[in-house]
Amino acid sequence: MLELEEAGFSPSRLGSGHQKFLFYQECIEGGAEAKAKALKAKKAVLKGIHSDRKRDLFVTRLPKAQNIAAQKFPLTTESATKKIGDNIMLVFIVNVKANEHQIKQAVRKLYDIDVAEVNTLIRPSGEKNAYVRLAPDYDALDIANKIGII
Repeated sequence: MLELEEAGFSPSRLGSGHQKFLFYQECIEGGAEAKAKALKAKKAVLKGIHSDRKRDLFVTRLPKAQNIAAQKFPLTTESATKKIGDNIMLVFIVNVKANEHQIKQAVRKLYDIDVAEVNTLIRPSGEKNAYVRLAPDYDALDIANKIGII
C-alpha cells in the first residue's frame, strides 16, 4: 500500500474502509521501526555513549623492605662489646620501621654470615637496637673485627 502513496495516492482516494485500514496498518508498522530507532538514538544522546563507572588507577605497590634501609650502624659501646664475647651476639642500631626478618636479611647480605636469632629493643631516645645472635659455627670476635666494631 505504501507504493500507492509514493505514486501520489492519498488515503482519501483509496475508497473502501478495508483498503484504508491496510494502508494505515502498513504505515504504522513501518513507523514503529523508525520510532524504535529514533528512541534508541535519543536514549544514546541523553545517556551518553560512555559509562559513568569510576575507573580507579590500581598501582602495584613495592614491598616496604625496599623502602627501608634496615641497618644504620653497629653499636660499639662497652656493653655491646661484652655481648660479643659472652653471647656470640652483635648489636646494631637499625631503622625503627624495620622488623626482625628485614634485619636478619640485611645482616646476611652485608656481612655474609648466618644469623640464628634477632631480638629488638626500642630505646627511650627513639632508636631501635637489634641484638643479632650468630650461628654457633661463627666466631663473633672475628666478625666484629671484620666489620670494624673492635
